[in-house]
Amino acid sequence: MRRTALIAAVLAALTAGRAAAAQPSAPPPDQSVTLAAVALPLVFDGQIANYVFVSTKLLLTPQADATALRDKEPYFRDALVRAGHRTPFVRPNDYNHLDEARLKATLYREATAIVGPGKIQGVVVLSETPQHRIATQRPAALEIVP
Repeated sequence: MRRTALIAAVLAALTAGRAAAAQPSAPPPDQSVTLAAVALPLVFDGQIANYVFVSTKLLLTPQADATALRDKEPYFRDALVRAGHRTPFVRPNDYNHLDEARLKATLYREATAIVGPGKIQGVVVLSETPQHRIATQRPAALEIVP
């Protein structure tokens, strides 16, 4: 009786091991930190012309601990808002959109300063929505040719 139960247990364990090996492994964890939307001002001639709500995502290197860095998400947002108020991400002739290249570079620099080098791979702007749609575009600066 005991021998039969032992053989059945061994066979069940071997079968379960094969079944577990046949199942596909779980996908790797998402190596990114998605920041909640923040409102950044568009300032022209010293006055706020509009606000743009921006959602961004920080892409992490494979060596980075995604769980630990997700806990720092409020720090990333705070750094982005501070940078956006210090030097607004303004396009020279557009009241509705941000200068995406400057925003990415600034957020990358600030995030790297928060978590240290080698953990942030890049920045992606997921969406940008202006508070108000302003049809009037600011004219580009005129070049004076002598």
